[in-house]
Amino acid sequence: MIRMEESFYLVRQLLTKRMYNKTVLDNGIRIVTEKIDHRNSVSIGIWVNVGSRDEDEPRSGITHFIEHMIFKGTEKRNHLQIAKELDLIGGLSNAFTGKEQTCFHSKVLSIHLEKACDILSDIFLHSVFDPKEMEKERNVILQEISMIEDTPDEYVHVLFQKTFWKDHPLGRPIVGTPQSIMSITHSDILEHLKFYYDPQNIIIAASGNVDHQRFVEYLEPMFNSLRPLSSKPSRSVPVCGKAEHIQSKDLEQIHVCLGGVAPSLRDEERFSALMFNVILGGNMSSRLFQEIREKAGLVYSIYSFMSAFEDTGLLGIYFGCSRDDLNQAFELLYSEIRKIQKGDISDEELQRAYEYMMGSLLIEAENVDSRMIRLARNEALYGRYISYEEVLERLRGVKKDNVVEMANRVFNNDMACVILGPIDEDRFNGSFLPF
Repeated sequence: MIRMEESFYLVRQLLTKRMYNKTVLDNGIRIVTEKIDHRNSVSIGIWVNVGSRDEDEPRSGITHFIEHMIFKGTEKRNHLQIAKELDLIGGLSNAFTGKEQTCFHSKVLSIHLEKACDILSDIFLHSVFDPKEMEKERNVILQEISMIEDTPDEYVHVLFQKTFWKDHPLGRPIVGTPQSIMSITHSDILEHLKFYYDPQNIIIAASGNVDHQRFVEYLEPMFNSLRPLSSKPSRSVPVCGKAEHIQSKDLEQIHVCLGGVAPSLRDEERFSALMFNVILGGNMSSRLFQEIREKAGLVYSIYSFMSAFEDTGLLGIYFGCSRDDLNQAFELLYSEIRKIQKGDISDEELQRAYEYMMGSLLIEAENVDSRMIRLARNEALYGRYISYEEVLERLRGVKKDNVVEMANRVFNNDMACVILGPIDEDRFNGSFLPF
């Protein structure tokens, strides 16, 4: 195995220099680009710093509703014309809503960049939000909610978020609830747009074969018409604590989610959490996968995961098993966590985790969509470009003691746990939060 220091310097030789540029328009919109000459394509994203955590409960899911509606027609294009024009240039266009941000994006050959910008900016700036189309899309979203509830390994995460974040908006599903989706009106959508789609909340990012100055010159006349608001909405910080939730359901398996508070995206300790996550359950050679799936054969799926936000985060574990194997799976899971908390980590294990993170990061760097997303998120969170080399340097600096400290920080008396499935409480050992 190549030593960590050697692999880091080999990587630095593989990463060719990228040209990063940033322009701030008069109204506060930030335009960031990363030019990669040897790519034929370019990925463009219009980002708004608004997500489901910015919603009040009666309008839960409204940000996601807007994401759906924005492709349903503009003042000069209906939804079919939008699809046809994108298909004519071989373009791919989509959108996604998160807890903190919304993104409308497209990927095209660089020769079609101006056309893609015209379509994407038209969708973003001039969507009509036709009430008739809104009723059709309302039903589509209700079907999406039903689909999630019919998929237990997804639905247990919805229940876990609600339990973990308690009454905070971070705990609500991004898609909303049937009740909230049915209550959202046309005027609610227009009000939400006016309040949150403020130029100071908007970032336009592009990665690939893109000329920054031409990109800015094309977009500036269209986006400079947006006027900033006088005040920027603030976000509340959640308070988490120990919580347990059991929901009985007639399923073949029992599905479990548990976890504790982890570093935020701005916390300097986030790199230690990333390394701990890989060692614990982040890949096929991780502790949980090897001990509980491979050696004991108690589960088909088991993994750990991180959900980090601008001011908080969580590190959790998911697994699914039969009712008869639930107690043993919990015992083995806690055994592995305690080993790490006591310092049972080898230098080789730490090295493998770093190599895995390095490989994942560099494979991601091959994709212009991934680079565009990373470019925008770094601008939104840190206000600057962060190189892959800088991230690898920080990961390389994580030591065994940092991982041990993180394991004790996350898995303590403030954990939460959710169990979904055919659980027999009389046969269950009782407390599933022993820390």
